[in-house]
Formats: sequence, structure tokens, C-alpha cells
Amino acid sequence: MASRGSAGAGAGGPRASPGAGGPGVTAKSTSDPILRNALRYTISAREYAVLHKYVISKSKTLKKRAPTVDTVQRIMDGEPQNRGRGGGGQALTKSYAGAAATGSGASSGDKGSKAKAKEEVLARIAGKGAGADDYNARAIRHSLRVFFATGALMKLWGIVSARVLGKDQGGAASGQKQPLHKSPTLRLSVSLSTILLMYRLLFRFFTRLRAHLLDPTAAPFRIRNPKTTLTLTSPYAPAVGASLAGLALGVYPSQQLRVSIAVYALFRALEFGWNCAEDNGMVWGWDKGTHGRPDKKRIRPWWWGSWMLQPFAFGQLLHAAVFDRDCFPTAYGDFIFKHSTAYLHARPEDFPLGLQWPKVYDIIDSLATMAKLNWPAFISPVLFPGKEDALPASLSAIAPLTSGAHPLITSLSCATLHPSDPSCSRTFLTFWLRSFPPMTKILLLVYSAMVLPRFSSLYHYPLSTIQGIISNALRMSTFLTGALGTWWSSICFFQTWLPRTFIPTQRFFLGGFLAGFWAYLEKKKGRPIFLHTAKASLNSLWKVGVKRRWWRAMKGGDVWVFVAALALTGVVYERDSKALKEKSWRKGISWVRGEGWRDWVETLEIEGDDEADEKEEKFYEREIEEDDESEEEGLRY
Repeated sequence: MASRGSAGAGAGGPRASPGAGGPGVTAKSTSDPILRNALRYTISAREYAVLHKYVISKSKTLKKRAPTVDTVQRIMDGEPQNRGRGGGGQALTKSYAGAAATGSGASSGDKGSKAKAKEEVLARIAGKGAGADDYNARAIRHSLRVFFATGALMKLWGIVSARVLGKDQGGAASGQKQPLHKSPTLRLSVSLSTILLMYRLLFRFFTRLRAHLLDPTAAPFRIRNPKTTLTLTSPYAPAVGASLAGLALGVYPSQQLRVSIAVYALFRALEFGWNCAEDNGMVWGWDKGTHGRPDKKRIRPWWWGSWMLQPFAFGQLLHAAVFDRDCFPTAYGDFIFKHSTAYLHARPEDFPLGLQWPKVYDIIDSLATMAKLNWPAFISPVLFPGKEDALPASLSAIAPLTSGAHPLITSLSCATLHPSDPSCSRTFLTFWLRSFPPMTKILLLVYSAMVLPRFSSLYHYPLSTIQGIISNALRMSTFLTGALGTWWSSICFFQTWLPRTFIPTQRFFLGGFLAGFWAYLEKKKGRPIFLHTAKASLNSLWKVGVKRRWWRAMKGGDVWVFVAALALTGVVYERDSKALKEKSWRKGISWVRGEGWRDWVETLEIEGDDEADEKEEKFYEREIEEDDESEEEGLRY
């Protein structure tokens, strides 16, 4: 081994001096497995070349002490026969260089370089590639980077939460030292890095297994085990098998973050599956052509969209806000109750200090109690001052509100929500006047901040950009204000027009369902908000079902949901990667699989356009040649 290393050093040239840019390459340095593996699992040769070009070469001290790019390449290659064919290890291995050229859009004169690069990447996954930067080394290197990056981000978030937001960080904040193996930061870092590493290894294993089973030499096995062969040779087998890596999410403790990750992955997977089914005509069907065969996909109805999730999501969330507040997102409650000053009244300045004024959640709990009591009638203390038991004992918390309510009010809910005004419609109008302007101001600031990363559009198209900011803020403010006002006013409406015993507790869901139809105003640009609300509603519904024993919580159920989401996402990506509309998602899945950070859909489309251009050029060249031949024949005659 040492002799091979010496030969490799001799082939690469004489020993470099420190003044030439770095230490020389000895037999020990090229054959030392510890040094070679440490480099391979830390940084690739291509990354070191970039680092050397932009950082190390700028400093004279670093340039003298740090090894050159050729030195790192020789150390990582180890033996001469493993080096690249550029001579002396001056280039990357052939397969890696082809993939790098594809990622940068370069071409080495070959018209099908993109397709060859794709084949090389898939060959490396299947275990046919060679070189210093092989599949396993990249998998371990990337998983280590995910581990350290996750730990650093979690530490940073802990500092920001403790010092800026003022949130308690559990045992660390209370002075109790937590064991290392129970640290959520460490366990999350281990979980995510393990998911990445196991996903790549399993994906490669099932890809190679499928290739071996499809080989002609495996024909006896395929004949003896037809069902097993059908399963393992499916094009979706690597994606489904690799999804078992999601079980590593169970390393992280069962907390809200783990549930949120599982729910988010599930919703994205369902979204991708829906896009795939819709793009392939499985939802709306096909229109028949002249020969009776389907040749054109039917267009989606104009009214269809993700906004239709909002009536169900709003109904469930607002019902949970009243009856199951422990299963309701706190951030949603803070937003709703903060912008409902027309129905939730603050303590008056002249109210006696010795008496207690009902808080926001006291009023919400009182509304839930009214519903359970089938909405009892309101007896005005102003008209009947000596009446005993005018207010049920369970509703004594709202006595300061109802004691001075207007005598014309006839329902207890109206006396609680707007005690000084007997008109429900006027209170609804007051809610709009109080809530719409401040909410619009907040949204204007939010949308203006979102434009800052795209400052060039504001510079080149200032009027259209400003118009877009204003229109987006007005639409979103109308949607939110209308939804909240509809829900609050529906309580008074149902109390007035429905019998007291008719769906007494389901009225909150029905009011939220009607409020959700305001989402139609934002149907074109509100998809992220609609999906976020739907995820929050699903999470809340699951907790409510467990609390009321509608279903039983399975231990580690969120982990299996995450595994199913990974499997569905992988199958959709394999079936039709265009169903993933975002380029970043397609690049991310390609990176997780070990195929590089690139969008293969865009690459193959460019390649298809190049092939079409080549065919068109050949066609025109053939026509020109035929015309020239005809002219020569005419001249000959």
C-alpha cells in the first residue's frame, strides 16, 4: 500500500514546497485511511476547490499552510487507479465532474450531457459509480451537516426565545440541568440526520435490489416468487422502502413539534397526490374526441379551490375555541379575541376597583355554558331589580355585563356581547368600523415587508407593485374581518331566529362554517393561509377526538403518519414529478435521494427542447440539400 502511494506521489509530480501553495503529498498521506475518510466525510473535492478559490487563496498565511486542491484530491483518491483521468488528480472523477457540469449548466461538447449526467447519478445510486466522492461518503457528510446545523439553529432559537420573546425554556431556564440524552436539541438533530442517512441508504438498497431482480440471471427467482417480484420490481418500491427512514422521527420526544412536522408532511403529500391525480385526468375526467377516445382533459370548475376547506376548518376551530380551548391553537385565539373589541368589552375606567370584571375567556366559557343550558332567557335587572335568580349561578362571572344591559335586549347572549346596544346589526357595523382599519394597517406592513426581498420589482414597476400591496391587504383584511364579524353576529342571529333547543351547541360550528365562505374573496392568493388553517384544524380535531374518546390515540401514531407522508411523496415524485409545483421541493427531494440539488423536470425539458431543435435543424438541412440537388439536376438538363 505504501509503495502504491509512493508511485502515486511520483505520478503527480515532485513534492511541492510550502511556498508553492501547500505541503507535499507523501505515501503516508495518500494511504492513511483515517485522514482520507476524515476528508471525505467532511468536505468534497469540489467544495474544497471552491473554498480554496474564494477564501484560502485570498490569505497568504492560509495559502502557505493549507493543502492545494490537487493535494486534497490525491489524498481523497488514495490510490492512483482511483484518480480522475485529468492527470495527476487535477480534476474530479469522471462521474462527479459530469454531474457537476450538469448542475452548472455546462456542456463538454456532448449534446446529451444532461441525460448522461442523470444516468451517471442513477448509476452511482445503484452502486455502479466510483470515485472519491461516492454515494455513501456524500450521505454521511450531508447527514453530519444536518446534525450540526439543526443543533445550531435550535440553540439560536432557544436564546432568542429566552431573551427576546421571554419564553420559559423548561429545565434550563429554571436552573435544573437536563441530561444530555434527554435534550430536545440533541434528539431533534439526531432524528433529522438519521432520517436523511437512512433514506439515502434504503433508497440505494431497494434501487440496487430492483436492478438485480430485473437482471436476466434472476429469472428463476422471478418465476418461483411472482408476487414478491412484482412488489420489489415496481418503480415505486425504492420510494416506499426508503420511507421507512421516517421511523427515526420517533427519536425526538412526543411533543407538539413532532406532531406539527407529521401533519405538515401529510398535508404536503396529500396536496402532491391531488395535483398528480388532477394533472392525469383522474379527477375531472377526459373529453372524448372525434374517434370516441379521450384526448383532452376537462377543465377544473371555476369555483373549485382550496378556499373550500375554510368553512369546515373555521367551523371546527371556532367550536373548539368555545368548548375545547385546550385543543385550540393559542395563537389563533389571541388574534381573534384581540380584534373583537366590539363584542368583547374591556373594563370601564369608572368601574369599581373592588369588583371583578369578566375576562375574555370568562365570556367565552359563559357562552359555552349558555349553550349547554339551551340558551336561557334574559331577565333584565333594570326592569326587574328585585327578581331573584335572574341569572343562573353558573353564569355569575358575566353579571357585571348583564346587570347594566339595555332593557330592550331579550337574549342573554346579546346582553353579554353588546349590553349597551340593543341592535345586533348596528353592533355588526360597529365591529367593521373598529376592526377593519387597524387590521388593514397591519396587513399593509406585512405585505410591504414581503416585497423587500423583491426590491427590483418595486424599483422597475413601482405603481403596479404598490397597487398589488394595497389590493392584497384590502382583500385579506376584508376576508378576516368579514369572517370574524359573521361568527360573532351568528350567535345573536341564531338566538333570535332558532328555537332554544335546536342545535344549541352546534351553532358555533355552523357560524364558523358560514364565516369560512369569506375565503372566496382570497381564493387566488390565499392558498398558503388556507392550508395552514386546515392543518391547524386537523390537529385540533385529533386532540378533541382523543379527549372525548371518539378514537384512541396510538402510541407513535404521528411517526407512522410521517412515514406514510414520505411514501406518498416519493411515489408521486416517481410517477409525475411535475405534480410538485414548487421547484424548491423537487430539488429538495432530489437532494434527499442523493441525486443532487437540481430540478430534473427543468433539465429534461431543456434537453427535450434541444432535441426538438436538432430535429428541426436536420429537417431544414435535408430540405436545403434536396433543393440544391434539384437545382443541380435542372442545370444538368
